[in-house]
Amino acid sequence: MSGPLLVPDHALSRALVRTVPDAVTERLADLGNVPVAVPVLALAMAYAAWRGRRLAALAAGLAMALVPALIVPLKAWTARPGPLEPWAAGYFPSGHTATALTAYAGAALLLSPYTRRRWPMAAALVLSAATATGLVLRGFHWPLDVLASVLLCVPLLLGVRRVAGGRQRP
Repeated sequence: MSGPLLVPDHALSRALVRTVPDAVTERLADLGNVPVAVPVLALAMAYAAWRGRRLAALAAGLAMALVPALIVPLKAWTARPGPLEPWAAGYFPSGHTATALTAYAGAALLLSPYTRRRWPMAAALVLSAATATGLVLRGFHWPLDVLASVLLCVPLLLGVRRVAGGRQRP
């Protein structure tokens, strides 16, 4: 692999990896695991559907289902090795980051009409950033892997936002 962003990506990764104890960074990275993040979205979808917002719940579920459809082919195509496992491939983009951001932000978008505060989205962004930080600091992903996942998820989440209707009150 080559490109102008890879040198700073590698340098940043070398500077950051293992600067925080693994026990901490692994817990942060685990926030992007499917068994952790997806149930949060599923609960928000159930609540939204129960409150009559079935289309919004369906849009959030579809966005989550599209994550592996976007991420897996890119991982296979790029076959990028990992920061600590140069013999392994399939690190670009980060599936954990995409899962965390889509699940948590999707849940926040579904819950936002029921609160006047912005805490659901703030919590979603904190959880997603914690996941991304844990992945990079632990050496599970390069910084660009995480950034690419965020950029891939933005159109999905904009679609959910559009269907969910922004911050309107029911």
